Amino acid sequence: MIPDPRNLPGPDTDGGRYGPRRLLFGLLCTATTIACIALLSAALGGDGIDAWDLAILVCFAVTLPWNVIGFWNAAIGLVLMRLRWTPRLAAMPPAKRLSARTAILSCIRNEDAATVARNLDLMIAGLVASQEADRCEVWILSDSDRPECIAAEESAADRLARRWSGRLRVGYRRRQDNRGYKAGNIRDFLLANGEGFELALVLDADSLMEPETILRMARIMEANPRLGILQSLVVGLPSASAFTRPFQFGMRLGMRSYTLGSAWWQGDCGPYWGHNAMLRVGPFRAHCELPLLPGRPPLGGWVLSHDQVEAALMRRAGFEVRVLPVESGSWEENPPDLLEFIRRDLRWCQGNLQYLGLFAMPGLSPVSRFQLALAILMFFGSPAWVLLMVLGVARLGLAEQPSALVDPGPGLALFALVMTMTFAPKLAALGDLLPRPSERRGFGGTLWILAGALSEVVFSMLLAPIMAIAHTVFMAGLPFGRTLGWAPQRRGLHAVTLREALGRLWPQTLVGIVGCLWLAAVSGPAAWLSPFFLGALVAVPLATIGASPGLGLFLTRIGLWRIPEETDPGAVLRRLDLPALEAASGRRAVAERAPMAEAAPESAD
Repeated sequence: MIPDPRNLPGPDTDGGRYGPRRLLFGLLCTATTIACIALLSAALGGDGIDAWDLAILVCFAVTLPWNVIGFWNAAIGLVLMRLRWTPRLAAMPPAKRLSARTAILSCIRNEDAATVARNLDLMIAGLVASQEADRCEVWILSDSDRPECIAAEESAADRLARRWSGRLRVGYRRRQDNRGYKAGNIRDFLLANGEGFELALVLDADSLMEPETILRMARIMEANPRLGILQSLVVGLPSASAFTRPFQFGMRLGMRSYTLGSAWWQGDCGPYWGHNAMLRVGPFRAHCELPLLPGRPPLGGWVLSHDQVEAALMRRAGFEVRVLPVESGSWEENPPDLLEFIRRDLRWCQGNLQYLGLFAMPGLSPVSRFQLALAILMFFGSPAWVLLMVLGVARLGLAEQPSALVDPGPGLALFALVMTMTFAPKLAALGDLLPRPSERRGFGGTLWILAGALSEVVFSMLLAPIMAIAHTVFMAGLPFGRTLGWAPQRRGLHAVTLREALGRLWPQTLVGIVGCLWLAAVSGPAAWLSPFFLGALVAVPLATIGASPGLGLFLTRIGLWRIPEETDPGAVLRRLDLPALEAASGRRAVAERAPMAEAAPESAD
C-alpha cells in the first residue's frame, strides 16, 4: 500500500515558502510581458493601431512567455550563484549504506547495443567497487523490432550478465510491441517486476552517470520519503561535431543559472526530463499511468512526451518532484548534426502538443498546469514568430513611407530588452564564471570563453529561425496526419550531403531567399543583415558544414567551444573512446608539459 505523504514521518521543511516565491516570479514575468507589449504598441502606434499592428502585437505576445521566463530564471539564478546558494536537497545525506533496492532501467529501441553495454558496464563497475552493488539490479528494457538489433542486444546483455554474475544482476526484457513507447515499457516492467524495488533509475540509450551520482540520488530519496521523482542536471557528453560543439557550449553556460532560478520557485513541483532521474516505484506505479488520448495520432493515442505528465501526476498524488541543480556526473549525447537535431525537436513538438488533450486533467496543481501550458507555448511560439516576421516585412514593403512605421525610441528600447532576455542565461553564466579562475580554466580560459560565447551567439541567431520554420511546417502538417513516432537517433559522427540537406531544409531556404530579396528591394543592402532571413538562407550550408567530421575534430583540437570534461574528463569519461576526448588529448598533453604557460593568462586577468 502506498503511504499517504501527509502521514509520513518528519516535518515538512518547505512549509509555505514557495507561495510567495511563485507570486513574486509571476508578478515579475507579468510586468515584463506588459512592458514589452506596451513598448511595441508605442513603437507601432504613432498613427494609431490598425489591423496590421494588432496582428503583429498578437504574434509578438505569443512569442514572449519562454523569453520572459528564461530571463527571470537566469536573473534569479545569477543572484543565487553569486550568493553560493544551494538547495537543501543538494546537501549530502549522511554516509550510510544504501538500504533501498534500486532498479537501473536502460530503455532502448533499435539502438547501438555496444554503446549501451559500454555505458552500463562503466556504471556497474563503479557500483561494484562501492560495495553497494547488492542493492541494485540493471535491466535492459528493449522495444526493438529490427532482428539485427535484437540479436546484438541479447548478446551484449548476456556478456554483461556473465561478467558481473554474483556481484550485480543484469537482466534483459524485450516486448513484442511498443505500446505506450518508452513510458509503456517502463510501466510494464514496474507492474511485472516492481514489487521488489523501492527506487528506479531511468536511463536512455545514451545516458551515462557516475556511480557516485547514482548512489547520492538514491540516498537523497531515502532521506526524503515525500520525494517521488528526483531529476539530475544532465549535461552533454563532449562532442567532436562542428554543429554540436557550439550548442553544447551554450547549453553548458546557460543551464545552471536557468535551472537554479527555476528550482527556486518551482521547488517541490519541479521538472522531470524522462531520463537520468530517480523514481519512487510505489507511487509511480500507483499514480503515474498515462491516459490513452482520444483520437488518432499525431495528437491522439499514446503520449510521446511522457515525462512532464508523469511529473504532474506524481505531484497530484502528493509526492514531490525536484531537480538536483548541480553538475554531478550525469550525461547524455546531443544530436551530431542539424538534421538529427531537428528530428529530435519535432518529436518533442508532437509530444508537447498532445498536452492540449491533458491540460484539463482534474486535480493537477496550478504549477503543474502552468508547466503543461508552457510546454505547449514553447512550440506555438515558432509559428507566431514566423508569422510576425512575414507580417513585418510585408507591411514594410507595402507601406508608402516605411520609415514612418516604427517610432525609433520605443523600438530600440524594445529591441534591447528582447535581446537581453534572449541571451540572459548565457550572460548570467558569464557573470558568474569569469570571476572564478579555477572554473574558467575548465572552459579554456577567459579568451576562449569570450570567443566561444560570441561565436555561439551568432550560431544561436542563425539556428533559431531554422528551427522555428521547421516547427511551423511540421505543425501545419499535423491536422493532415503527419507524425514522427519513436525512432532511434543517429548518434555517431557522419557527413550530411548537399542533397540530404536540401531535401529536408528547402522550406527554410525558400523563406530565406524570398525574405532577403524582398527586403533588399524595399530597404537596400541592409536587408542582408536580417538575422531571421539570413539564418533561414544558410540552413543548408549549416547542415553540411556542421556535419563535417574533419572540421569538428579541428575545432576540438584547438579548443573552441571547450567544456570542462575536455579539460579534465574524470575517471569515468577517460574510459570512453569519445572522439572529442581523443582529439583534445593532445591539447591536454601540451598543457601538462607547460603548466606555467597555461596558468599565466589566468592569473593576469
